[in-house]
Amino acid sequence: MNENLLRKYARLAVRTGANIQPEQLLVINASVKDYEFVQMCAEEAYLAGAKEVMVEWSCEGMTLLNYTYCSTETLTEIPDYVYDKKKYVQDKGCAYLLIASETPGLLADIDPEKIQASYIAAMKKLKPLQEYSLASHGQWSVIAVPTVGWAKKVFPDKTDDEAVKALWDAILMTVRIDEDNDPVADWQKHNNKLRRYCDILNEHNFEKLHFESSNGTDLYVGLVKNHVWQGGNGITTKGIVFNPNMPTEEVFSMPDRNNVYGKVVATKPLNYSGKLIENFWFEFEKGKVVNYGAEKEVETLKNLLDTDEGSRRIGEVALISYDSPISLSNILFYNTLFDENASCHLALGQAYPDNVKGGTEMTEEQLEEAGANSSINHVDFMFGSKDMKITGIKADGEEVAVFEKGNFVF
Repeated sequence: MNENLLRKYARLAVRTGANIQPEQLLVINASVKDYEFVQMCAEEAYLAGAKEVMVEWSCEGMTLLNYTYCSTETLTEIPDYVYDKKKYVQDKGCAYLLIASETPGLLADIDPEKIQASYIAAMKKLKPLQEYSLASHGQWSVIAVPTVGWAKKVFPDKTDDEAVKALWDAILMTVRIDEDNDPVADWQKHNNKLRRYCDILNEHNFEKLHFESSNGTDLYVGLVKNHVWQGGNGITTKGIVFNPNMPTEEVFSMPDRNNVYGKVVATKPLNYSGKLIENFWFEFEKGKVVNYGAEKEVETLKNLLDTDEGSRRIGEVALISYDSPISLSNILFYNTLFDENASCHLALGQAYPDNVKGGTEMTEEQLEEAGANSSINHVDFMFGSKDMKITGIKADGEEVAVFEKGNFVF
């Protein structure tokens, strides 16, 4: 891969994504196979004035071995030092950079009950520390780099090297990097465009949205009172601007956890717990999933829904035009970071506190009273389509077109 392009990517991730500040600690989560790119990111962070860069290394090969040979009892024993280390860096006011590098379906042959038990144990242990990122007390950003397995899933007819190169090209396209441009400047323009959509939606102050599509989606999603639409960059409680997801094409807000009705049909697979859930759907009543189905991995889908009470309700609704660059690439990435930005999506689980006015200062009880969902999960699934129609409905019953034929009308 062209080193100049990788340098641009590292600089963009650190300066626009995590937006590391002088004398701030940066924590990078990454795979050991990506050590050279991690070093580039660390160097960019130090050049931007970072006080220290810490790296939390992972290895998906070891993850597979651990799930294969360790007992459920071992996998669900989360040592105190895992919690203590995370609390330590948050107390230091850290910024996070996650360099995702996963192979879809890696854990396909592992007992889903074992995976779920391990996941729940870790999330329960670390739940008190979730608020740091969810409430934007510190910057965080997620980017991705290829694995051979992921690249071959996306481009099965290519050789390993050709597939990895093709996936690199696709990733760099989605984050607006090429040989001649200034991606930081291009991201500023992009963030401004998403901000315009947010301003219009916030001005309308809809009570609910009605989603309709020829694939069977007919869904009403109520929005909490005083909801806030956000998109593109975020702002921490200290006023620091950052980009949580790179790429991103979405604007999103907070649903009322008790006010979702109808059926939604997913339009892209969901990679969850190392397994690929395909051709699935949900039916909602009073905000809760009461019926569901899937062509593949229905047991994994059941485990997701049964994680906790909040996993059957939604915490985010996101709007993305069908004519977004990722969608128009016609590439199915088998990765939520990318596929969610090709399609409108919902998230089962935890809501973002900053999607309601004053939410970052609210207690859990106050957020619940406001209508926010609470869960150890936050799992996005995609349901946008080329013929998606979205109608905004105001408190007085006035209806306003938001999407026609899959795209924003304003």
